[in-house]
This record gives sequence, structure tokens and C-alpha cells, in this order.
Amino acid sequence: MGIPERLRTTEFIIFLTVVAECAVFAFLSPSFLTLNNFINVTLQIAIYGILAVGMTVVMISGGIDLSIGSIVALAGVIAAISSKASFVPSIAVATAILAGVGIGTLAGATSGIFIARFGIPPFIVTLAMMTICRGVVFTITGGFTEGELPDSFGWLGRGHLWHVPVPVAVMALLFAAGYVVLEQTAFGRHIYALGGNEEASRLSGIRVRRAKVLVYSLNGLLAGLAGVTLAARLGAGAPNSGLQYELDVIAAVVVGGTSLSGGRGRILGTLAGTVFIGVLNNGLNLANVDPYTQKIALGIVILAAVWFDMAQRR
Repeated sequence: MGIPERLRTTEFIIFLTVVAECAVFAFLSPSFLTLNNFINVTLQIAIYGILAVGMTVVMISGGIDLSIGSIVALAGVIAAISSKASFVPSIAVATAILAGVGIGTLAGATSGIFIARFGIPPFIVTLAMMTICRGVVFTITGGFTEGELPDSFGWLGRGHLWHVPVPVAVMALLFAAGYVVLEQTAFGRHIYALGGNEEASRLSGIRVRRAKVLVYSLNGLLAGLAGVTLAARLGAGAPNSGLQYELDVIAAVVVGGTSLSGGRGRILGTLAGTVFIGVLNNGLNLANVDPYTQKIALGIVILAAVWFDMAQRR
């Protein structure tokens, strides 16, 4: 019984590539295969993974979102401020999570409305939203970090569920939910149809505008959740957090086999791509590769993934 076509062209190839890069980095750095580094990699992957789930849905629908890094910063700062607004720890944590997720959802929905209602290209709308959110963050904080957060707030970023770090557990649940939504629901089929041919989707009865707003709202919600999780892990809401996260996340999604043209992609491929990018960043850091060279490597990976996608389409 042979390997299924999809696995041979996406997840299976990425899996082999991850194994190869792990072998290379283990040779270059003795600390790569240590338990502490494994935990560090999984925690880094968790934040990117949460964001990658939403980005996968957006890109399958034929769109893109450049604002997620700024939404992460804004949600983290709002959550940090909200967590200090109450003297009751349980209420403070709940308020912080709702505030961070709420502001992320609002930002995403706003982008979706401008894209769906006014027909402005997603690249322009989300670029503007990226600038707006980052400006709001620095306006609120004056450029200073919001620290001294309640200890209970840190559980979301540093706590454990049955010895599994909470961010990793959240990421796993979201990937499972993303798989079910995209593979097993009518909404998932609508997303694929929308990315494949928007006009045909409209003629077939799909409410295209509503679908786009929902897609970007969901992406904003997950960006908000990632921002709250990151703030809880750092123990502070930093206005400069989330910088260039959108590049790593888009790279992970594209490497995972999701087409930039829309209509094609799988959540399992995104998981594999997220692991690949996470291991790549960690391994290059441990190998003492300077940050500028790391960006070159990431750019080469993106170009290779896009070339492979175009080759498959041809």
C-alpha cells in the first residue's frame, strides 16, 4: 500500500525535512537535543501555531493578513492592563482574556468588513490595520512595558495541564478544531470554494461577504489569544512584541502547502510547516547564526515553498 499522494507532496516531505534539519542542528550544537531546548522550541512553536491556524483559514479563502503581529502586541497590552484592574485574581484573569481576545476579534472583523464590503485588497487593508494597531499600542503605553501582573495571569503562559505546557495544549486543541472545521463542516467547504473561485461561490449561493468577515474575525480572535498567551508567558504586555510574527507565520503556512492563490491547503500541513520554521529559527540561534543571515534563510525557504506550490499547480 503506497503513500497517499497528499502526504508525498506536502506533510510527508516536510516531515522528512524536519528530521533532516534536526540532524544537522544536533551536529552543529550539542545543546539542540537537550530537554530544556525541546521545551523552549515547543513554547515558541505554540504561539506561532495559534496564529498559523487562523492564517491558514485566511489564505485558503484567498486572502492574507499582515496585521497579526501588531494585534498580538495590542491584545497583550490590553490584557495586561485589564489583569491589574481587579483585586480578585479569578476575575482579573477572565477579564484579561476576554479583553485581549475581544480586541483581536474587533480588529479582525474590521479588516474583514473593509475587504468584503468595500472590495479593498486584503494586503492593503491588513497593512493599514498593522500600522493602526501598533500605533494604538504605543499611544496607550507611551512605549513602556505593562508589568507587575497578577501571578494567576501567568498560568496561561507558564502553567501546565497534566505536565503539558498550557500554550502547547491550547495550540493542539486549536489545530484539532481547525482540522474538523476545514475537513468536516460546510463552513470549511465554503472557505475552500471561496479561495478557488469567488464568483462561482457567489453564484452557488455562498454568502461571500459574510464568509470573509467571519474568516478575518476568526483570525483576529486567534491573534488576540496568542497575544494574551504571550503576555502571560512573558509576565508583561510589551508594545514591541509580535514584531514580524506575520512573516514567520505566513512562511509556516506556505511551507505547509497552503497556496498563496487560495483554494488549497491543509491544517496538518500547517502544523508540519510550523514545526519546520520553529526548529529552523531555534537551530540557527543555537548555531550562533546572526539575525540578518537568519532572515536570508527564511526568505529562501519562502521562495522555495512558493516555487514548489507553483510547480504543483502547473
